[in-house]
Amino acid sequence: MTFITWLAAFAMVAAVAAMFIIISVFSGLEEINKDMIANLHADLTIKSKTGKVLPDMDKIRKTLQQHQDIAHFSKVIEEKVYLGYKDNGEIAYLRGVDSAYTSVNPIDKNIFYGKYPDFKYSNEVVMENGLDNRLSLPVNSSQDFATILMPKPGKGIIQQENDIFNKKDIYVSGVFPGNDQLDNYIIAPIELAQQLLDLPKSVSYQIVIKLKNPLNAELVKSSLAKTLGDKIVIKTKSEENAAFWKMINTEKLMIYLIFGLVIFITTFNLAGAITILQLDKKEQAKSLIALGFNMTNLRMIYFFTGILIVSLGILCGLVIGSVVSWLQIYTGWFKASETLAFPVKIELINYFIVAGIALFFGLTISFIFSKINRRYITEN
Repeated sequence: MTFITWLAAFAMVAAVAAMFIIISVFSGLEEINKDMIANLHADLTIKSKTGKVLPDMDKIRKTLQQHQDIAHFSKVIEEKVYLGYKDNGEIAYLRGVDSAYTSVNPIDKNIFYGKYPDFKYSNEVVMENGLDNRLSLPVNSSQDFATILMPKPGKGIIQQENDIFNKKDIYVSGVFPGNDQLDNYIIAPIELAQQLLDLPKSVSYQIVIKLKNPLNAELVKSSLAKTLGDKIVIKTKSEENAAFWKMINTEKLMIYLIFGLVIFITTFNLAGAITILQLDKKEQAKSLIALGFNMTNLRMIYFFTGILIVSLGILCGLVIGSVVSWLQIYTGWFKASETLAFPVKIELINYFIVAGIALFFGLTISFIFSKINRRYITEN
């Protein structure tokens, strides 16, 4: 094999290994993002089609209790509020939940300081860590209370502050880590949200559902939609967070396109290797033709030489990429920050994607550049 042949094989190895490693890192990041939003959206979410308040709550509750595929469900009210403590203030999201909420979304397991409310008091809450830090609000302090203000609906002349806002003092029992999906959130008993909004105790904005088998989400959704009618909207976890999945899929597509282009450019080394092979073996090719060897078989020699180079590059590249990925998983050598190693997840589908892209371009280039004609062989 000539130097250009080895160069073509090495370039293919490097491109395939790089693509596999990057896709595995992206798979790891995708898994982390899924874990981050796992406690934000339930398997199914029921909302009103026309307003905020869910209609026919008794019918919905009885239907959910009788459905054999539903493990747990919880009532939720979510609204924007103003949160004040001493001279500090923030706009926050208040999520009022009932005591069954942690059976649907186990956010209580993420509490890293303090504890989750026991629902004995309506003003006992947990708060996102960043929001708590910005307000400098002590946790588990019986002497320090923040104040939640909710604008009152209605008309009339405003004479004092109480005509504008409903106010409640809250006691922070614990904090949980925030992220892009849970930034500025307060988790509180649903009674607190009902009091701030002047709503009856039976009222809910949405119901979140945990299924016995999340893979049956679409089937359960269709079943509930038939039973509950067209006054409500039911969304799956992926539909509820459509913007996130759109972003993830767009990023994934861009990675495939970029590294597909890298492999496409790399295969031009393969074109050079086949061309050099034709020039180097021209005299031998003439001898074969003179002995009765047909052009089709000669072309197949060059074609299979290209396939051999591509196959060697794919095999070695995937092996090297796998080894580097496994080392990163078990050692965490490469860091995204001082405390966080780049996440890596090795998936079987990634092997097929990388091998398929490399094989497609490799076969195409091999086929095109193996097409020599008889006149080229017979020329002196």
